[in-house]
Amino acid sequence: MTQSMSNKFNYLKSDIPAGIVVFLVAVPLCLGIAAVSGVPPFSGLIAGIVGGIIVGLLSGSKLGVSGPAAGLAVIVYDSIAEIKNSISTGSGNQDLFPQAFKMFLLAVLLAGVFQIILGFLKGGIIGYYFPSSVIKGMLTGIGLTIFLKELPHILGYDKDIEGDFEFFQIDGENTFSEILNAVGNPDLGASIIAAVGLIILILWEQNFIRKHYIFNIIQGPLVAILAGIALVVGFEGGRFEMISEHLVNVPVANNSSEFISFFNFPDFTALNNVLIWKTALVIAIVASLETLLCVEATDKLDPEKNVTPTNRELKAQGIGNIISGLIGGIPITQVIVRSSANIQSGGKSKLSAIFHGFLILGFVGFVPELLNLIPRASLAAILLLVGYKLAKPATFKQMWNAGMSQFLPFIITILLILFKDLLWGVSIGLVVAVFEILYINYKKPYQINIEDEGQVHHILLTENVTFLNKASIMNTLDNIPDGTKVIVDASRTTYIHPDVEEIIEDFKTHASFSNIALEVIK
Repeated sequence: MTQSMSNKFNYLKSDIPAGIVVFLVAVPLCLGIAAVSGVPPFSGLIAGIVGGIIVGLLSGSKLGVSGPAAGLAVIVYDSIAEIKNSISTGSGNQDLFPQAFKMFLLAVLLAGVFQIILGFLKGGIIGYYFPSSVIKGMLTGIGLTIFLKELPHILGYDKDIEGDFEFFQIDGENTFSEILNAVGNPDLGASIIAAVGLIILILWEQNFIRKHYIFNIIQGPLVAILAGIALVVGFEGGRFEMISEHLVNVPVANNSSEFISFFNFPDFTALNNVLIWKTALVIAIVASLETLLCVEATDKLDPEKNVTPTNRELKAQGIGNIISGLIGGIPITQVIVRSSANIQSGGKSKLSAIFHGFLILGFVGFVPELLNLIPRASLAAILLLVGYKLAKPATFKQMWNAGMSQFLPFIITILLILFKDLLWGVSIGLVVAVFEILYINYKKPYQINIEDEGQVHHILLTENVTFLNKASIMNTLDNIPDGTKVIVDASRTTYIHPDVEEIIEDFKTHASFSNIALEVIK
């Protein structure tokens, strides 16, 4: 009993600081993803709260953190636009967004139902079919994207929306042009805040700091944020004063009625609309894939290498999306940015994810003004290091040394995530990995030994010979000289595809006309 209580305390002293860091990272991302999605800012915060508390309580993932995902932002934006177009007939100049958004919330709710069904159908096994090279490419690609996206914010160039991880942005800029713009238009005050934050974060990683007990309890990212807030207050009225563009911008309600008005509710009269069901199915499929990919990636980052029950995760995400849709939130998935921040901040159990959800709820509900003192430059410093740790140069070296069969899908996944998006990167990376496997199978269906000065060709078939090996085996048999002996040894083979058996039978006929002595061992 004493040991159990001690373990819980150890978790608590690790999870509370980690939860605070995840909370600080999550708030601007929730707001930014909502902005990119074209929905009210509070909808992103609702998704963050539900992802933290509800999904956190129900999930079997110890370190995964859920919330609104950048990968779904385009789907949300396009879906609402499509719904608006479908109801625009005869509306005149009426603003259709509120009605379309309520109909979209119904699609989010139904997507959650689909996810629960998928969980009961054991759909979580899909995540296990993504090879390690693609998962590592996904982590590195996301890390590189985060790193590049945060460089402008480090310099105080905050035109780009936080959470917009698209290479080509809605304002006509791209990831690299934004960096050039930032270099040409730096904000000295924000740059000072970011530099102080980076110095603190790097110092906190050093052994002479970490060996002190107090610095293991108080996390570096929290100190960096507090230092940033102190500098924001200190810069007020001076040359380096921070304008609202450089700060977190959480919606502030003047009274309880206004706060309640931030919530929206689904339009259940749209249940008979085919477009809503189609939208729900798309959200369910994409959200489930993103979740399963992030679960696999988070488990790889986990120092204890825990394995998340994926079917339970789909059910938890489904319930989360039902509740998010019911109260005005956008779709939820497990998110690698928050999950990796949780792991890097020393999180030990799901308590950190749950705690971060309660922190969002508490601060947004009662003291949003405090959040609006946080400089985006301090958050950029934290995310810059998160991105670097996900995309370490050592990972590139490791994958290169593993050979082209590992490196090719790895690097292609990275490039497509950087220049397109996560699902494109993982999908094409998977296709490349599969073709690599097919090529290896094509090349090595057998071993061939040529003996007695080329007079005996001994062909030893491998354990499994599939139709993919047809061309290679046919080419080998076709090049055997007349007047020789051929031994096809299938004694170790457990499966031969009928097409390959047919090739061997055809070669028997050819051998009888070409003075080739054929022996087949089964």
